[in-house]
Amino acid sequence: MIKYYRKKLSLCCYLVILLSFATQPIEAQNKLDDYIKQGIESNQSIKQQSFILERNVYALGEAKSMFLPNVSFSTTYTKADGGRTIDFPTGDLLNNVYSTLNQMTGSSSFPQLENQSILLNPDNFYDAKFRITQPILNAELGYNKKIKSKQIDLQKTEIVLYKRELVKEIKTAYYNYLKATNATKIYQSYLKLVSEGERVNKKLFDNGKINRTSVIRSQNEVSKINASIIASQKTEESAQYYFNFLLNRPLTDTILVDDINTLPDDAQLFNENVTNREELSKLKISKDINNDLTGLAKSYLIPKIGANLDLGSQGFDWKFNQKNRYYLLGISLEWNLFAFGKNTYRIKQSIAENQAITSQTDYVQQQLLTELKVRQANMESAVAQYKAAQSQLKTSQTYYGDMAKLYKEGMTIYIELLDAQNQWIDAQLKSNITLFDTWIAYTAIERANASFNIQ
Repeated sequence: MIKYYRKKLSLCCYLVILLSFATQPIEAQNKLDDYIKQGIESNQSIKQQSFILERNVYALGEAKSMFLPNVSFSTTYTKADGGRTIDFPTGDLLNNVYSTLNQMTGSSSFPQLENQSILLNPDNFYDAKFRITQPILNAELGYNKKIKSKQIDLQKTEIVLYKRELVKEIKTAYYNYLKATNATKIYQSYLKLVSEGERVNKKLFDNGKINRTSVIRSQNEVSKINASIIASQKTEESAQYYFNFLLNRPLTDTILVDDINTLPDDAQLFNENVTNREELSKLKISKDINNDLTGLAKSYLIPKIGANLDLGSQGFDWKFNQKNRYYLLGISLEWNLFAFGKNTYRIKQSIAENQAITSQTDYVQQQLLTELKVRQANMESAVAQYKAAQSQLKTSQTYYGDMAKLYKEGMTIYIELLDAQNQWIDAQLKSNITLFDTWIAYTAIERANASFNIQ
């Protein structure tokens, strides 16, 4: 009777082993790629940076428009009374002449005139005009346009930097979720095994074939695995919440997973190029902008030349005719000759800033290279841990198979079989952890050398 139950328990054990180690097809991580696209499209921080980019594009458009003519319309109307006057002796000059003419003609055709007092302030006077201005030579406008254009490049780089960091977080969270879900599956499969052991031990105890110790141990093992399942499920929930948070969607949404059972490509272990890092690109663009600022500071040496044209009409009582219309064309030149060293100090500030950016670039490049080497060392360690875990898994599997065979033949006790089961389950868990640790380390390297292709 006891051999029957042991044979049944052994058969159950082998079925669990077969299911756990069945070969799965290797698939590309298509679901993860879809999640990365979704996360980038829905991320609020990236949207905010995109709005800043849009603002910079408009600023560049504004800078370009400064090279084009500017047309404005203005008008003034003046109503005046009192104030200074000019006395004009019209009567004194013409009245004697008019009197003589009246005597000669025998008529009164030439009236007597009064002296005039003319108000200097124009009364009931208007002046309406269109003014067209066109810069001809202005170095400041050219440097301003260059700076605005580079600020767009700087903001684009900032957006890529946000995306790259988000990709790293999404991939790491995804692998942590897979690690937790696989651990839960391992515990659940092991629970079936120990539950069957508990059932068989109870039968054997009821038939007086074994003592109470085996029953108690099997019951304790079931309780321990149930507790481990609950803890693993909570870890899985936390990983699920964080992953969905990164994708800006409901925290409890289901996560579709890829089948990952192989190591990542180790080619990244030999790639020590950090020139693609956005941090270095930002510093390079900042240096270019600073060079333009230096040129802007030196632009005072070049005179500013512009032209303006006024087309308008001015007159009294809102009269508009050929005599009221006018045009006024002008050429202006402005040349800053002396400013008590203000421009010189501004140039020296830009040169000092340029030197600071150069020094910072060298430091950041060395810092990024150090980070990459550390990430590569971590991946090498993770790969070594995984290979050791695989060796331990194979050994524990063989050991468990041997103990199950001995137990079936009645040559060992249940406690020894239970110990072999625990070693086997621990090896599975460690293999699962180390597998995804290698992918997390690989993700860190992708971030360190900016090798992931950002769409």
